[in-house]
Amino acid sequence: MMRISFSACKEVPVPHLVSFPGGLNMDPFIPWRRKDKVVIVMGATGTGKSRLSIDLATRFRAEIVNSDKMQVYKGLDIATNKVTEEECRGIPHHLLGFVDPNEDFSAHDFQSHATLAVESIIRRGRLPIIAGGSNSYIKALVNDNIEFQSKYDFCFLWVDVSMTILHSFVSERVNKMVKAGLVEEVREFFEPEKGDYSRGIRRAIGVPEMDQLFRMEKDQVVIDEETRRKILDEAIDKIKSNTCKLACCQLRNILRLQDQLGWNIHRLDASEAFLKRGVEADEAWERLVARPTTMIVGQFLEEHDFVSTLSSTTTPPSSSVIVAASVLGTTTATAVAAATH
Repeated sequence: MMRISFSACKEVPVPHLVSFPGGLNMDPFIPWRRKDKVVIVMGATGTGKSRLSIDLATRFRAEIVNSDKMQVYKGLDIATNKVTEEECRGIPHHLLGFVDPNEDFSAHDFQSHATLAVESIIRRGRLPIIAGGSNSYIKALVNDNIEFQSKYDFCFLWVDVSMTILHSFVSERVNKMVKAGLVEEVREFFEPEKGDYSRGIRRAIGVPEMDQLFRMEKDQVVIDEETRRKILDEAIDKIKSNTCKLACCQLRNILRLQDQLGWNIHRLDASEAFLKRGVEADEAWERLVARPTTMIVGQFLEEHDFVSTLSSTTTPPSSSVIVAASVLGTTTATAVAAATH
């Protein structure tokens, strides 16, 4: 694998000589400023942030820093949709499943831990890729941390999917989570005495929605199977609904960050990939998301011969791909309309 340069040098103009008392003349030449590179993958829940970050990490010398506020906790791997060992494809992940489930992990805590993780990744000569849906964590790290800003250049990537398509996908994903053992997993975190879903991992979607079912089981309420099934179905429907609400909220937050903070966010529209199945879905993902994003990151890293690593038979990106990979230049209202229709 070729060596990737993570730093860019910019020459700072040399000002006039400065005279100091006592006749000392010092040349205040400011040396080239080197900033390391950080890639940040954003998007609503279920849009493929983990998939894209892993795709990129296999194409560059990179490691991934999780920025999902529920995935930082130990446990509830199904409910929080943590990447599996197989899905990681050997790529190191940081801040994933390391916090006690009963503790509160704040944006400030993330800021501290993520800073250390990024520094350790760069020391090993690798590219940090921060990926997750918790935009408050990203804001705390990038916007509220002046020291972090001064050290790094950022490449913001936004994986977007039409909300209508995403809501359908979320419904299918929750069904798969239930089949994979979601109910049994969440039952282990049920605490009838406290009933507190405002702290730690119990805030995760999937836990409070099951409260009624688990209370009936604990109190040994005699109900027929049909009634139990109805209560379970209602809980599953609430999980789907709350996940869709979360996705809408995350979308609004991304647009707000772009508008208010002026972040240079590259939007990748993955909607077509979510409409297809099997090989066609993978091909659409590669064409619309993975390949243009690889080009964006390659340019960001300023690796001039990066393009030569692409296959010479690769079809040039279509105009729709270029548009999908361009920086948003619309108002919030227009961008919401484009992203949700």
